[in-house]
Amino acid sequence: MPTPDNKTTTIGKIKYTNAWPIFHYFNSSELLHPAELITKVPAELNRGMLNGSLDISAMSSFAYASGAEEMLLLPDLSVSADGPVQSILLFSRKPLNEIKNGTIALTNTSATSVNLLKILMQKAWEGQPSYFDCEPDLDLMLSLADAGLLIGDHAIKASWRSEGLYVTDLGEEWKRWTGHSMTFAVWAVRRAVAAENHDALVEITNAFRASKQRSLADLTPVVSEACNEIGGLRDYWERYFTNLCYDFGEKEQRGLELYFQYAHELGLLDRQVKPLLWSDNTLTRVKE
Repeated sequence: MPTPDNKTTTIGKIKYTNAWPIFHYFNSSELLHPAELITKVPAELNRGMLNGSLDISAMSSFAYASGAEEMLLLPDLSVSADGPVQSILLFSRKPLNEIKNGTIALTNTSATSVNLLKILMQKAWEGQPSYFDCEPDLDLMLSLADAGLLIGDHAIKASWRSEGLYVTDLGEEWKRWTGHSMTFAVWAVRRAVAAENHDALVEITNAFRASKQRSLADLTPVVSEACNEIGGLRDYWERYFTNLCYDFGEKEQRGLELYFQYAHELGLLDRQVKPLLWSDNTLTRVKE
């Protein structure tokens, strides 16, 4: 009968370029412990972690908060921005102050960005728009609403043809309003998996860290892959990846806790969330 550490660990890979440096050199087939990598958009990864079909995954920060009692955060790993993020963008034909009480079409692929927009709209800009979900197609969104929220590669591609539109970067606006960075994605493990598959988790966490460090030491391969798969210029992608933060230190943790606090105040989260970090020997509560 196999021991827990011999079981195949299912690992969720985010289907957007913003996480590529952490995944670029991560090869599940090279791990000593059996693992399977599953690539999905954030919303599907979120569901997998919440329903238990995934063991470890990159996931949207808000979705982690929704199931925090079942999960722990892996240290040193996130997709964060201390200012403009360049891939969480609100597009509109009119200035923000003219559409803040209008209608907004929301991407249906990530909860973190949607709820960040709701926080900014209500608390920072004192707006009360109406929202509806829509396919991530900017032309369709702007034909149906005053503004459209796009994330990830959809936002990047739309930004390249946004002449004549007002483009609001939610990372930039969060930084301007709060003074904090914003963490859009985290790496989480289900608590039961952390308890039963300790050695596999140590190996997987170290492999993610190693991939991140190797990628950031020389972004050339990641940039080339982005140019080939998504399009655009090398200079754009070099700036994009360099601008993002892939750590999860105290600065990122403080910004994320503030986001959770505001989400709770607006009723987007039904409870206060205090994230817990997994470590090899102990659990470390994020500093307040």
